[in-house]
Amino acid sequence: MKNRWMWGLPAVLFASVLFGYAGLEPEAEKKDIVDTAIAAGQFKTLVKLVQEAGLVEALRGEGPFTVFAPTDDAFAKLPKSQVDALLKDKEALRRVLLYHVVQGKVMSKDVVKLRSAKTMQGQQIRIRVRGNTVRINDAKVVKADIECTNGVIHVIDKVILPPNRK
Repeated sequence: MKNRWMWGLPAVLFASVLFGYAGLEPEAEKKDIVDTAIAAGQFKTLVKLVQEAGLVEALRGEGPFTVFAPTDDAFAKLPKSQVDALLKDKEALRRVLLYHVVQGKVMSKDVVKLRSAKTMQGQQIRIRVRGNTVRINDAKVVKADIECTNGVIHVIDKVILPPNRK
């Protein structure tokens, strides 16, 4: 069953206020998710990890995808040992990265009425909206609706980690 995303006026206002944040401006010609992330310059760590995990071609695929993209500053908040461990365990790295991806193009106007969404990793992320703040698990959406040819990117300020399966 596909996730249905509904956003209200607060989210639309939130997205429009943050439109210029993070140096991302609309371009005449859209790029795919990977090329958009590369061009932005603030997702170097994410792009490196996507390359290491062998997910570049998948994220350049037809999609559509919604990516909750942690910035370099977000990755810097993780202990270096945790990033190093992920680089050594490609399957764990893939799980973490795919936990940031939802199938379908989910624009900000579609998210505010959701409480959760199933990720490409297979587990649910929690979505909370309070006033003009949207949170994905514990990460804050700092820029929404960066449209790409194969989906959309929403910038988050923290890496979200999937819960451990028992």
